[in-house]
Amino acid sequence: MSFTLLSSPLQGFTDFRFRNAINKYFGGIDTYYSPYIRLNGKLVIKSSYERDLLPENNIGLEVIPQVITNDAEEFLFVAKYVQQLGYKELNWNLGCPYPMVTKSGMGSGLISNTEKINHILERAHNETDIIVSMKMRLGYDTTEEILDVLPILDKYPIKNIAIHARIGKQLYKGGVHLDAFQHCIDNTRHKLYYNGDITSVAKFQEMQQRFPSINHWMIGRGLIADPFLPSMIKSNVTEYPKNKMELFSAFHDTLYEGYSESLSGQTHILLKMHHLWEYFSVIFSNPHKVHKNIKKSKSIRNYEATVKEVIAKG
Repeated sequence: MSFTLLSSPLQGFTDFRFRNAINKYFGGIDTYYSPYIRLNGKLVIKSSYERDLLPENNIGLEVIPQVITNDAEEFLFVAKYVQQLGYKELNWNLGCPYPMVTKSGMGSGLISNTEKINHILERAHNETDIIVSMKMRLGYDTTEEILDVLPILDKYPIKNIAIHARIGKQLYKGGVHLDAFQHCIDNTRHKLYYNGDITSVAKFQEMQQRFPSINHWMIGRGLIADPFLPSMIKSNVTEYPKNKMELFSAFHDTLYEGYSESLSGQTHILLKMHHLWEYFSVIFSNPHKVHKNIKKSKSIRNYEATVKEVIAKG
């Protein structure tokens, strides 16, 4: 059975520089979702969002923009904006688990507010011709919350619903709720995408066997931790390519160069790279030590030398 791999958006990580570098050195991802646009009550698009979605920054990539909001006017404003850039689809984020988002009644904090969800979707479908897709969790407090939302979603021609099989208050801790995801499959007419804990080829195959009706799979943190994973899943191999470290090194250098140009000051650049290495260290033989050594580098020169050493050791 053929299947599609999608890159799940992660705020602060999966921007256009990351997408382009993944696509250039590794491949395997069919569609990329951009990190969400958040307006905070002002109908203004920040320049960082604009840069991320400009067609010239995403050449050769299939990208779907995402919005996070609990306000119909904001949704319509973003829909119109992305359409002007040539996008035909807007993904609505009801999945983000972070407290600063959920406390404002957005992301997974909105799932229990079925009335508001219905209102926004009604206006989106009546007042725009944009294709709407959704990214959700199973709920914020319980895995049952989504079951109250699905009948509402069934009223609209939503393209698909990508479900991260956790609840919001878990953040990324604890396991995924596979039985609850199955309940979603059994209780909607919509096409579902699976998201959550696809971190290895074996894990992917396990999920495929568990959910034979699913043919769209989203990889989030697993892609940042192991950029080789999508192409390995597609090729059905568990061994890394022989030039693993050369590829990773070229990928790292491309990202590092891009962020060095776009961020001002060594503190910002190092902070960005340190965050990435929380994930990158996973593919090395001693992840904990690698991450610790990278974190200790407090200057650009020191960072570059440490990375060189880490990659040489593999």
